[in-house]
Amino acid sequence: MKNYILTLIGLMVFIPLSYGQITIWKTKKEKQHITTPQWVVNDIVFKSKKKVNQPLEKNIFALVQGEGEATQKIPLFYNGNNEWIFRYSGSTEGVKKYILTSEVKELDGKNGQITVTKNEKENRHGGIVVHQDNPQHFFYEDGKHYFNMAFECDWLFALDYGQEQLPKTKHLLNVLEEYKFNQVVMNVYSYDVKWKKDPKLSQYPQFEYGGREDIYPFLGSNASPDFSTLNLQFFQHFDKVISEMHDKEIVSHLMIYVWNKLVNWPDMNSEADNLYYDYVIKRYQAFPNIVWDVSKEALLYGRATEEYINERIDRARDLDAYHRLISVHDFGFCKRNSSKVDFISMQNWQHTLYQNMLQAQKEFKEKPIFNIEHGGYEESPFRVFPGAYINAEACLRRNYQCLFAGGYTTYYWQGASWNVVIHNPFEQPANFKKPHFEYFKHMRTLFDQYNFENFVSLSHHNSSGFNLTNKKDGVVMMYTPKENQWIGVHKVLKKNFDYSEAKQQWFNTLTGEFSQQEDYNTEPFDFWYERPWKGEADVILIISNLKTNSVN
Repeated sequence: MKNYILTLIGLMVFIPLSYGQITIWKTKKEKQHITTPQWVVNDIVFKSKKKVNQPLEKNIFALVQGEGEATQKIPLFYNGNNEWIFRYSGSTEGVKKYILTSEVKELDGKNGQITVTKNEKENRHGGIVVHQDNPQHFFYEDGKHYFNMAFECDWLFALDYGQEQLPKTKHLLNVLEEYKFNQVVMNVYSYDVKWKKDPKLSQYPQFEYGGREDIYPFLGSNASPDFSTLNLQFFQHFDKVISEMHDKEIVSHLMIYVWNKLVNWPDMNSEADNLYYDYVIKRYQAFPNIVWDVSKEALLYGRATEEYINERIDRARDLDAYHRLISVHDFGFCKRNSSKVDFISMQNWQHTLYQNMLQAQKEFKEKPIFNIEHGGYEESPFRVFPGAYINAEACLRRNYQCLFAGGYTTYYWQGASWNVVIHNPFEQPANFKKPHFEYFKHMRTLFDQYNFENFVSLSHHNSSGFNLTNKKDGVVMMYTPKENQWIGVHKVLKKNFDYSEAKQQWFNTLTGEFSQQEDYNTEPFDFWYERPWKGEADVILIISNLKTNSVN
């Protein structure tokens, strides 16, 4: 714990402690009055004097209401040592009053007040939401667009497990922040992979996190589980990981289950299964950087049924007072149950990735489309899981195809996505193959400058590239593979814009360079026009300073 502060408010003594983005409040008094900025996570701790039997099964809720607002029914969770935690983060400013309703009589009726003030930090925007007026894009609660650029790291929970500090976790998150990744697709818990491991890993055991018996969310171990109760130390460690992510405003795309990583799970719908699932929802819903995913590989491997996944969604929505977004890592399920999920998760490895993404974008007009796994797994020093594509440029191109179909995408590097996690890749020896994180930093730079949320994919104007058109801002982009001799953009301009004052420039997807801006070349069939970086890199032609035709 750090930043130990003693605050005197009236006659009430509070001891707020903070770890990362969690502020902890402890008091002996009946009522608690605290003040907190928006989107800061607060743990208000209630301690019972008497020992309570089966404390994890007790239902305790805080009924929270601000003036003119609907009541939130926020579940408390048990944290050991006779302590229950009311974890709270506020999204709207003002005074909120709360009262506990509890099966533990000693806590029933306890009440207090929370004053939520404006969060002045630049990188605080709140949770991830969708808007009815632009339903195929993600936004923060404050209205800013959330350009969902995800990074898979299933074993993030394991990097510093059992340690008081999180040096490896922090280092990796710092790297991801530097390269502008803002989401980690991750498991609450994974055990090990089913496929053959690279023999070279035996020389580098510091990067191997699969098969550890000292990490398990229940008592016992994965090999010898005790499903009678949960391992609270596991979740106390997990708090630190999620908190560090929140500190950097990196979203946790949290897959609550995973079926293909050799986890010894309790039976479906058993008391232990429900205890685990409910506890995850109770403990992490207050974090604004949470997006729920019921299970990785949800309907594969014969583990779960569609009815079970639907029940888990309903269960999460009943418990989650913050209404965090929820999806399922299974396109078939999302397609058949689109009304149950907040966004459509795709897993498409096919060569026709762009067309498949585009079809989903057209089919589900009221949902964001997120290709969580597109078969591109960039190579690393170890052969972990090669999938369909390992070349860095080929993987990057597939990510851009997702974007130019109007959806969002995920980047996989074999050195961090699964049981192998190289948390400090750029500090490794020269003979270690380094990831091309910079490609994705360039991607973010491009769409930080041009508003992705205002673009639509007009595929009938694709010509020999991929089109994104932004009528609101007067911008047209054409993604151009490096092999292309010519890229046609004139049809989309002629139909939609007055381009008499248009400017053009090119963007290099490998280096992040922009060419010098110049007047738009109005010769629509100038096959001899020499664009920059032809044959060297995929580029994006950017036509700007366009005015919408009056007929449109």
